[in-house]
This record gives sequence, structure tokens and C-alpha cells, in this order.
Amino acid sequence: MSALKILQINTEKGWRGGERQTLFTMKGLARAGQDVRLVCLRDSPLARRARAESVAVSEVKTQAGALRFLATQGRDFDILHAQTGRGQSLAVMTRPLHGRRIVYTRRVDFVPRGTLSLLKYHYTHQTVAISQAIKDIMEGTLPGRQVEVIPSCLDTTVSLRSPSAEALSLQKRLAPRKIIACAAALVPHKDPLTLVRAAARLREERAPDFVIVHFGRGPLEAEVRREISRLGLKRSYLLMGFEQDLESFFPVFDLFVMSSQEEGLGSSVLDAFRYRVPVVSTEAGGLKDLVSGRGLICPVGDPVCLARSMARVLRSPESLQDMTSKARAYVVREHSLEEMTRRYIRLYRQVLNPAALT
Repeated sequence: MSALKILQINTEKGWRGGERQTLFTMKGLARAGQDVRLVCLRDSPLARRARAESVAVSEVKTQAGALRFLATQGRDFDILHAQTGRGQSLAVMTRPLHGRRIVYTRRVDFVPRGTLSLLKYHYTHQTVAISQAIKDIMEGTLPGRQVEVIPSCLDTTVSLRSPSAEALSLQKRLAPRKIIACAAALVPHKDPLTLVRAAARLREERAPDFVIVHFGRGPLEAEVRREISRLGLKRSYLLMGFEQDLESFFPVFDLFVMSSQEEGLGSSVLDAFRYRVPVVSTEAGGLKDLVSGRGLICPVGDPVCLARSMARVLRSPESLQDMTSKARAYVVREHSLEEMTRRYIRLYRQVLNPAALT
């Protein structure tokens, strides 16, 4: 079967879970013998990492540059795969000029609103959800449109990382306290304030033998800092900012926690599973299906449950060994790069020739 020509579209400025998954998608398709190219912003973190992986990249200065690229060169590909909502808009706006099939991977679990936002889906040939929660929302919002679930992945063929020098330095500085980690932007739907309040309750329940290290930035940073100060948590809750190489820190974590109100999947949880780090999370969006049976689950916005669950892990981590072993086996089985790649290639071929795979 001949190779497909696939253009991946991701024009975000930063590096978050969607950009990491875009790079994984590129690597998997290239390994599988497909002809794949990425269009992204010049010198963005994604561009730099893609170049380092020897992935074919077309870099543009601006979103307008991406529009021009799609309008003039989009027709050279079989499939245009938008990895973000912005990428979907760019592909749809230029569709009259390139005339190619559009696939869009949706990673957020809120309901799309507005006529223009919904209209994009009419001109998108296939929407992919990274979790069942997103699929349910989209199919409820777009009657008659079938949404495919293809979860996020990890490259499980790569050996587990050793802790970086920075991670070891952090561990030494915080010793002998247990390290509880969170990786989430400081934005409302990630609900960092609930986690701060859970930390205060956890401190009340046990001696201050723990510290929460929160990786991420965002518009709520000042408010989060005020709450940390108000609750007297300056030594127990540390805002670490953005960390590009977060995976190298997982070997030193004793617990990983997510307090989200909304969450498409929570791809950092996959890293925690792979490194056998116990997980406590809310049941927001895709987290409920992902963590249930493989970690401890709490209702959204419930600092008491989060505190009690974290205390349980810190009190007897050995009691969760079976759970963490199951979680690691689950990641290797269901979230491998090879499995995600296989699903996408099948989806692309079905989009190009629906009768061929029925």
C-alpha cells in the first residue's frame, strides 16, 4: 500500500500537551513509512524539537503565513491533520483553495459555542477525540457527526528516563519531604486554587512532611500566590513555572495530582503511570475513565477528598503497588505510539476512501 502524504498543522507558540502529541504523531507516522510534514511557527519549541527529530518541517512567521502555505501548498498532500482548534480554522478557511480532506484532533472537553465555531465542523471530514468524554460532548453538540476516539500516547519503546541533574537537585533540596507533583497551567479550568486548599487540609492532617511542586504558568499565578500566602503554605506549595523536560522529573515524584474542572485526557497522567507514580485526580472529563481503577478519584472542586486521597498515598504507598503496576501495563497496551499510529493511518485511509474499510 502506497505511503500517504500527510500535513500536520500546529501553529501554537508554546509547548504543552498538544504540541508533544503532535511530535509523537509525526514520529509515529514517519516510522510507519508515511510521507509526513509539519507546518508550524518559526523557531517555536515544536519547530525546534521537530528539527531535532529530523522531521520534515515548514516554518512560517505568522498565522497569516500558515494560511498562505495551506492555500498554495495544501493541495500537495492527501490529508491535512489539524492538531489544534486554530489549525482546524486555518485548514477550513483555505479549503476552497486546497480541496483536501481535513482531520481535526480535539483535546479539550468543553462544549464548542458560536455559529462560526460550529460551522468549522461542517467542513471538517473527521473529528478525532482523545477521550470518550470529548466524543460524547462533540456527538451531542453535532448530531449526525461520528467522532472517532484515538487517545494520546507515549513512546514506550524509549527507555525510562533517569532523573535529570535539576530533578536530583530538587529532590536533595526538599529532602526528606515527600514530593507531590502537579503539571497544569494556572488557568481556571485546571482549578489550581482547589489544589492549594487541599494542600492546606493535608497539612492539618499530618506533619508538614510533604511539598507540592506545581509546574505551569498562567493568568491565575498572582491569585494562586496570594492563596498560598494566606494559607501559610510558602514552604509546602512551590510554583515551579514552566518546565520543558518534565519527564525527567517523574523518577523523583512520590505522588502526582490533578485538580482540573475540565480535562480532555491529562497526558501527564500517562507519564505518571509509566513511571509507577501513584495518581490522585478529579473525575473531570477524560480523567475519570483514565484514572479509575488505576489511581484515586475525587469529585471536581473537592479539596477534602483530594487531601484525604493524598494522605492515603503518603501513609501507605505500598498499598497502591498493584494499582500502579496495572496502570503501567495499561499505558503500554493502550497508549503506545505504535497503537496510536496504527489507528491514525487506518482513519486517514478511511477518510480518503470510506468504502474501502467498511
